[in-house]
Amino acid sequence: MFRFPRIRPQLLLTALLSLAACSQGPEPGSPQTTRSALQGQATGLTATFDSTGAWDTGFTGRITLRNPGPSAIQGWTLKFKFNGTAAAGSSVWGAGGAISRDSSGLYTVTPNSWGGATIPAGGSVTIGYDGSGQLSGVNTCTLNGASCSGTVTPPPGGDTTAPTVSLSASPGAVTSAGAVSLSASAGDNVGVTKVEFYQGSTLLGTDTTAPYTASENVTSAHNGTRTYTARAFDAAGNSTSASASVTVSIGTTPPPPTGKAIYVGYAGTWQTSVNDLTTSTVPPYYTDLNLSFARPDTTYVRGSYAFDQAVAGFEFAEGASTPNGQRKFTAAQAQTLRNNIAALKARGTRVWVSVGGWSYSQGSQWSNFSAARVVDLAQDLGASGVDIDWESSGSTCNKLDAAQFACTKDAEIKNIINTLDAEIAARGLNLQISIAGWSTGAYYVKGTPWEEGKVQWGSPFGGTMYRVVRDLGAKIDRVNLMSYDGGTYYDPREGYESYRAIYSGPIAMGLEVAPEGSGGAVLKLNAEPGTVYDAEMNTGTNNEATRYYNVETLATYMKNRGRPGDGMMLWQIWKERVYAKPPAGAAGVNATGQKVCQILAVTPTCTGTVPDLPPTQ
Repeated sequence: MFRFPRIRPQLLLTALLSLAACSQGPEPGSPQTTRSALQGQATGLTATFDSTGAWDTGFTGRITLRNPGPSAIQGWTLKFKFNGTAAAGSSVWGAGGAISRDSSGLYTVTPNSWGGATIPAGGSVTIGYDGSGQLSGVNTCTLNGASCSGTVTPPPGGDTTAPTVSLSASPGAVTSAGAVSLSASAGDNVGVTKVEFYQGSTLLGTDTTAPYTASENVTSAHNGTRTYTARAFDAAGNSTSASASVTVSIGTTPPPPTGKAIYVGYAGTWQTSVNDLTTSTVPPYYTDLNLSFARPDTTYVRGSYAFDQAVAGFEFAEGASTPNGQRKFTAAQAQTLRNNIAALKARGTRVWVSVGGWSYSQGSQWSNFSAARVVDLAQDLGASGVDIDWESSGSTCNKLDAAQFACTKDAEIKNIINTLDAEIAARGLNLQISIAGWSTGAYYVKGTPWEEGKVQWGSPFGGTMYRVVRDLGAKIDRVNLMSYDGGTYYDPREGYESYRAIYSGPIAMGLEVAPEGSGGAVLKLNAEPGTVYDAEMNTGTNNEATRYYNVETLATYMKNRGRPGDGMMLWQIWKERVYAKPPAGAAGVNATGQKVCQILAVTPTCTGTVPDLPPTQ
């Protein structure tokens, strides 16, 4: 058992008396008393900031500390932050002794030791320094811990120079109810006194300190283009305005262009600029555009607009990972991307974020998939939906009959779709979900019409998507069929029919233009004379499928057999700029698009082309 030590009564009494003495408060003249006195003395002090000279890149600054009180101030500490671009050098003179700046931009100035510490009653002291940028006022000004009036005096002869101002509004494309954030940067040769924010002629708010911000909550009642204005003022009444616009499309998904069929184009982002993604470079017969590829394990956070490769996964030139380091999107570049997507959607081309692809599917990215981060990315881009392009090569299937058929990666793919669907529903968004269906992904399931797929040899990936599409079809808004490997025996029409047997939603049969191609086949534009489009496949007499691997045959098959909402898909629209022109006799990007458009009547006019743009490094 533990025993407490015994304390003699005399020692206990001495200890209690000592403790009582320590609780009496500070002695007169102690640091605590001095600090309180200085805070009281600071009341009424003013700090005036002006310049005694200026040049293109800087100025000579002057700070005047005035004491209107009846008693001198002994000792002072000044803290402040500059507005705008101004910055102070590392030394001060006059009454100043030292100046420092912390990571938040807060400057601290203390007096010299030879007289600068005293601010006489009814008098003032001055501090000089060299500065860079343009002096446009200060904020967060305190003197000895109490607020001081940090002001900037106008130059002699009056101020006739208007402020400068710029305005940004985000997100640029609003697809769900919420706030549009406005941020203005303003500067002036003397000082900005306030910034007013307007939507049209309606005043949203006024801000008198930098950073100048305001916001507006928008709903579907505000659908359309909303224009905002920021107006900056100085003390002399001079003002300047700047505007920014956003597109609001809440609760609406623009319909595809006229015609029952869809034509989906994957748009790889490598060797491409955000400036290439416009209504003039993407023909209107593309009903859907899939931006390829975002990282499954993206750490993107809504409002960051970090669309670069390291975070989002996209390989646009503006944010590509290069041998010289990671490029970062500027605010203007991010806004351009969002504006271009909004313009495509307004025209009728839905824009999707395609997640995964071959490169991002071979490591651990999918096991670290974050539905919340992917939806954040899609929201900030103003996307119409999310395309899941799961291409892991590690799945094997048991080859049992339809009731017991299963693959080792079924749970992983289902979890991706389920968590994505749940995240979209939790936010009340109108984002859709599509998947990239493997060419033989619904083949080789015993007891189904496509048990053998009418091909001569088995595929190691046969049936990979069978259970996913069959079980979760209600959560999938479209299947983009990767029916590219048109080798000797594989026929894309068989791939279409195998998915159609288990899925009632839209299916886009994929085409891949040369020079990139699988299975050794080269996609041609026109069918051989005398080719029968439908009957031969359905009777099983077309084992030499290469003969039918052309745009005319496959598009005509979809015209005759496809359901309303079905169509074609192309990998990818920038193929010729990134790789090379197609070989002689092969179908090119524009010829393929125009042919599909004509056969499926995607749009009334089918003459649009993807321009011959050089790769962007």
